[in-house]
Amino acid sequence: MKIKRHPGEILFDCINYLFLFLFAVITLFPFLNIIACSFATTQEILTNPLMLFPKEITLETYKYIFSTPTLVRSLGNSVFITLAGTAVNIAMTTIMAYPLAHKNLIGRKYLMLGITFTMLFGGGMIPSYLLVKSLHLLDSYWALVLPGAIGTFNLILVKNSFQQLPDSLEESAKIDGANDLFIFSKIVLPLSLPTLATFTLFYAVGHWNSFMQPLLYINDSTKWPVQVLLRQIVMLSQGGLGDSEMLDPSVVLPAQTIKMASIVVSTTPILLVYPFLQKYFVKGVLVGSIKG
Repeated sequence: MKIKRHPGEILFDCINYLFLFLFAVITLFPFLNIIACSFATTQEILTNPLMLFPKEITLETYKYIFSTPTLVRSLGNSVFITLAGTAVNIAMTTIMAYPLAHKNLIGRKYLMLGITFTMLFGGGMIPSYLLVKSLHLLDSYWALVLPGAIGTFNLILVKNSFQQLPDSLEESAKIDGANDLFIFSKIVLPLSLPTLATFTLFYAVGHWNSFMQPLLYINDSTKWPVQVLLRQIVMLSQGGLGDSEMLDPSVVLPAQTIKMASIVVSTTPILLVYPFLQKYFVKGVLVGSIKG
């Protein structure tokens, strides 16, 4: 039986859909503009900087950026840092969150107070640099991974997610002779897949977009991630960075075009990962955000 809707409800839905459509357009416009400007000619950018579709597509800007082989190496560095750092983050976070999820853990209250304290107070940039230097981690990828191995906020949410699992699961497993390591790896982690996928994405995006830490701790240019290298390209774009033989000497690329292409290059890889984790995203955040 079809339910007859009130005209007011239909009007509300129409207004709601229109608002959401306009909001989506406003949100997507900057991204489409960046992509369009990265493929546009110099003359078109100067005359129409707010374009959505370039009249003439050119690849000169991307040739300019990829004219130096260091960009491919930097992309590889970023991929390695993101994969290794995310793996360490998830491993350390889950290993610490699992015992904290048990209310009978001795000293649990004081441990949580200490963990929460780090959300409010930190040593700052200079003490962090001195610590990394004293551990001989400068010019090492570990300087970008170990200092932030556990995110406090993420740890609390993962702990809350673990707490929501029924205690009867662990009790049944222990009756069958399973130890804590088996319960953690074979029961807790598989049941917490949405939460783990969500925070895997959080950690991965953080590592991929990391800029200040590599700038402070990595002096060797061969170990620069893509974010630092693209900054150098943007800053030196007027100085002819790259292989000039690949470009037309009469072409002068504006710094704005270089910035747009750099944004596209730096954001595309991490955007390609999101669709694979999107189905877990909302569920994982909601599960971990419930107080336990």
